[in-house]
Amino acid sequence: MHILLGLLIAFVIVVIMTRSRRATRACRWREERSGNRGSLRKHQCMACGAEVYRAAKGDPDMCRDPNKRG
Repeated sequence: MHILLGLLIAFVIVVIMTRSRRATRACRWREERSGNRGSLRKHQCMACGAEVYRAAKGDPDMCRDPNKRG
């Protein structure tokens, strides 16, 4: 009984973790330093080709592909 409960809890955790990053699951962002504009950093998605300029450090947190927007 304890094994089944443990497996159920592990399954729920896996489902929650995979759904939390749904917006950028297929995106693979790379910072392209040659395209920076002052303090804005250029990022390009290797999966869909979307480009975005950000002032904040780190990769974008959602997909910017115009074809995926509703």
